[in-house]
Amino acid sequence: MTVSLDQLQAFVAAAETGSFSAAARRLRKAQSAVSTQVANLETDLGLVLFDRAARLPVLTAAGQRLLLEARVVLERREHLVGVARSLEHGVENRLVIAIDELYPEHALGALFAEFALAFPFVELEILFPLMEDVSRLVQDGSAHLGIMWRQEVLPTELGFQTIGWVPLKLVCGRDHPLAKTRVEWEELKRHRQILVAARSDGPEKQRMRVAAEVWWVESHWVILEMVKHGIGWAFVSDHVIAASPAAPHLVTPELRFDGHDWPVALEMVWHKQRPCGPAAAWLRDRFTRARADFPAPSSER
Repeated sequence: MTVSLDQLQAFVAAAETGSFSAAARRLRKAQSAVSTQVANLETDLGLVLFDRAARLPVLTAAGQRLLLEARVVLERREHLVGVARSLEHGVENRLVIAIDELYPEHALGALFAEFALAFPFVELEILFPLMEDVSRLVQDGSAHLGIMWRQEVLPTELGFQTIGWVPLKLVCGRDHPLAKTRVEWEELKRHRQILVAARSDGPEKQRMRVAAEVWWVESHWVILEMVKHGIGWAFVSDHVIAASPAAPHLVTPELRFDGHDWPVALEMVWHKQRPCGPAAAWLRDRFTRARADFPAPSSER
């Protein structure tokens, strides 16, 4: 059985336009060529696709079913051609982006929607590691770009650019001792702190440590659930607090030692020895222009 793309194209055009003459005009071919291609397709398939008893051809039950399949084949052909053109222009086939949860997630949807329009044939994988795990993935080639909070010591192989600042708030549960008074710095040391934990055991893991007793948790969202139940206090970004189901049960105490949140710098990192293709370069530029110092959406407050 031999079925050509030209036959399928003639079949779909005839079905969608309602006649062989209209299909010929759409395809810019002679009507006889379109009629012949459809007839040959019917012969190759051993099925009648159009009832020609009336003035205009009408799809048979078999034709209606196979029309769906024919459209899929033609759509995949267009996709194949698009991928080939993308590769011809040097666009990456696949990108892996590692993004720390500290980056406001409500800003990612619009950014990647733009990316999908600009690079429809690039396969994208988005990872959400934490802190130094981001730079490690970029360093060993497992990720092409990384978005992370600033490391005091960055591997020399990596380039970086600050793309914004995210404020951290001190947060505790409503029944926690810190919720009932203005908080002194020394009081923080006496109560369990819940810190976000990277899988690597570098110096960044200890940077925000204040208390003598610490629990390490690999998720900002789970940290808030633990804080809600009074297990300890934590430093968490405002946008995570605002979006968390635990938010109504949390308190951000008044501080005696500081009147402001603690801003954490977010950086984009890449490997200096691995040049960016067009898609990665687009993301680098877009993340830089987007900036990450966004307030939490007003609808979530």
